[in-house]
Amino acid sequence: MNSLTHFDAQGQAHMVDVAAKAHTHRIGIAGGRIEMLPATLALIESGTAKKGDVLGIARIAGIMAAKKTSDLIPLCHPLALTRVTVEFEISPASAGREACVSCVATVETVGPTGVEMEALTALQVALLTIYDMCKAVDRGMMMTDCKLLEKHGGKSGSFVAVE
Repeated sequence: MNSLTHFDAQGQAHMVDVAAKAHTHRIGIAGGRIEMLPATLALIESGTAKKGDVLGIARIAGIMAAKKTSDLIPLCHPLALTRVTVEFEISPASAGREACVSCVATVETVGPTGVEMEALTALQVALLTIYDMCKAVDRGMMMTDCKLLEKHGGKSGSFVAVE
């Protein structure tokens, strides 16, 4: 196991120096879902939620969040992102499974450090936005299975989560 990189030799938190790292094409993909009542999912699908187009607004919120990650996570580097996508899939309730909206956030850059945190931030904020827009009808929604799915580029190479 590698050591933690955000601590110096004295154990103090610091921002990792990436000046000597190669600029490579980097991709981070994060996924998760928000479970809800079937009636809540029906509101989202029909576009009749009181606050408007839930998934459209959640998509924009996720994109904006990716761009603001370094403002939220103290030791993240500000990055020039080249691409951010936030995609949703609606799944009605089925045997043993709640109704849900799944989300996958993909973030890309060409630079000296990865975009995993930006992908995870985009994912979480997109799901939080769905919660915010639908909480008046379903306070029991639950965000779950949020994780890094893939990471590509850089010295450490690729990572693909085991399903």
